[in-house]
Amino acid sequence: MNIGTKIKRLRLKNGLTQEELGKRTDLSKGFISQLERDMNSPSIETFFTLLEVLGTTPKEFFADEHNVKVVYSTADHTAHIDSIAGYEVEWLIPTSNEKEIEPVFLTLQSQGSFKKFEPSSAETFIYVLEGKVRLQIGEHSYTATTGDSIYYEASNHHQLINDHNGITEMIIVTTQSYL
Repeated sequence: MNIGTKIKRLRLKNGLTQEELGKRTDLSKGFISQLERDMNSPSIETFFTLLEVLGTTPKEFFADEHNVKVVYSTADHTAHIDSIAGYEVEWLIPTSNEKEIEPVFLTLQSQGSFKKFEPSSAETFIYVLEGKVRLQIGEHSYTATTGDSIYYEASNHHQLINDHNGITEMIIVTTQSYL
């Protein structure tokens, strides 16, 4: 295992420069550079500090990357039905709340609506598989039909409403909100 390569991958995933990582760990940019090129090794204390700043644990760091789950079957999905509001939401990745994005499959019954969301820093992409949906963002309303895509920043109150008498199905992908 190339520890340096893995540290570099985590640093880049966290959007840090070598200098930023160095400042957060009280290490020099040069030391980080050498570490990432496997030209030196950190002490155990330094290694644990790096892992903490990079948002991982020793167990996760040394986990076999070949055993990381990549394909999820329908057996992995979880669903919630709200028959009063008229929707069913199916989480396509069971650990999506731990990831940067959250993909879901949403079905709105005739005249059904999905819950109203508070403003956040999240971004949302929707692909309408079937039907017609109205997106209410603040005071503005937008309509999309089968085959249309929607993209918006969730910086205002927003809600999805089935705007016709049939079922509407869509794939929704949202980024995690950090507000």
